[in-house]
Amino acid sequence: MSSALKLTPDRSFYPSARLAMQGPPETLAYVALLDPTTRRADALAVVDLDPASATYGQPVHRLEAPFKGDEFHHYGWSACSSSLYPASGHAFSERRYLIVPGIRSSRIYVIDTKPDPRAPKVVKIIEPEEIFRKTGYSRPHTVHCGPEGIYISALGAAGARGDEGPAGIFVLDCNSFEVLGRWEMTRGDQFAHYDFWWNIPQNYMVSSEWGAPPLFESGVVPEALMGGKYGHKLHIWDLAARKHTQTIDLGANHQMALEVRPAHDPAKTHGFLGVVIDNTNLEGSIWTWWKEGNEFRAKKTAVIPPQPADPALLPDLLKPFAAVPPLVTDIDLSLDDRFLYVACWGTGELRQYDVSDPMAPRLAGSVQAGGLAARTAHPSGAPFHAGPQMIEISRDGRRVYFTNSLYSTWDDQFYPGGVPGQMVKCDVGEGGGITIDKDFLIAFPDGYRAHQIRLEGGDCSTESFCFASA
Repeated sequence: MSSALKLTPDRSFYPSARLAMQGPPETLAYVALLDPTTRRADALAVVDLDPASATYGQPVHRLEAPFKGDEFHHYGWSACSSSLYPASGHAFSERRYLIVPGIRSSRIYVIDTKPDPRAPKVVKIIEPEEIFRKTGYSRPHTVHCGPEGIYISALGAAGARGDEGPAGIFVLDCNSFEVLGRWEMTRGDQFAHYDFWWNIPQNYMVSSEWGAPPLFESGVVPEALMGGKYGHKLHIWDLAARKHTQTIDLGANHQMALEVRPAHDPAKTHGFLGVVIDNTNLEGSIWTWWKEGNEFRAKKTAVIPPQPADPALLPDLLKPFAAVPPLVTDIDLSLDDRFLYVACWGTGELRQYDVSDPMAPRLAGSVQAGGLAARTAHPSGAPFHAGPQMIEISRDGRRVYFTNSLYSTWDDQFYPGGVPGQMVKCDVGEGGGITIDKDFLIAFPDGYRAHQIRLEGGDCSTESFCFASA
């Protein structure tokens, strides 16, 4: 599958974040589409993002999977700027293949975006049985290209319920896409899993927790939420030794510690974590972690309060509270490490924080679209369903895209009226501030919901860099 060895690195690989910001703007996006009814297969939509194109702002192709019921969710590239790490041995890989897991089927598709990036094709399928046999894991989730190959987090372990043991990370060979096995050598007390990312030169990984599959596959379990049973810990790892070194417990009231976003400049040792909800007051929060001596610390540095609401406007789960929690379901960090974007899926807000001082995030901008109670229309006048969810930022930091589906059963629980797939673009001011582009609103075909976005040539939740920015 992989092309013949090239003599120069892929031009979309950059040694540093600052150099990546100077690269050409994105012209295509790949968007995960899922059919929650499973009457048809999930798909990958190709969206034209070239303003000079006659089809700008439109889906130009849809690749349907050969199987039904996968639930496309998070996915990533087989290679990125981390390939330039001097010890990786993969400097001549290509940003060519998308690795797309099905979180419900535990099946993985390898999708080739060349020779025609507008018409990608499935070139390999990794069946769930191979993943189970070689790793003991299930429910593959986040994909990162890294120093040893392609890393994939798994939210489940063995057994029909996926809770017969700890979840974790496994690795694919970056050329053959064969499953190599579990990544962890020494696990420590880590059991649940969600997101992970790293600082390669400083040799650490951070991972987070959602919960075992019985806590999320059929929707939120209220008793577990109020009982503090969801994930609330950060885990620190020695990246080279594949060894767990530290656990940071945020407190059992801070439920669902999800997305981790380390600083892109590897000279920095801080990063950010989004926590979905505090079960004592419904607030969402942002946490900053940093290294102090040989230990890591974490501190809550921004709080997003719930909004009072008429219970008649709320789903059954929230009626007793007469309030809408923000539900911080995604965060993303611009390549210059200046702006952190926070999706508040419950209140329908996308927040922009200036994190130039990572210990004191400052709200710099905000836009509203949808929301459980607010139900704010898109600036075009068209309704926007659910709220901002998966975020992706252009490399130069001037454009932010978002979609609106979280996870099929959670969509149904919080937004029982339906979550038709949509994609929105925001423009970012020179010194901060964001506005929704009133002329850009994509409605995907009826019945599909939209989740992860990947930008051709790389984006802010794909890349890890090997050299500090000048």
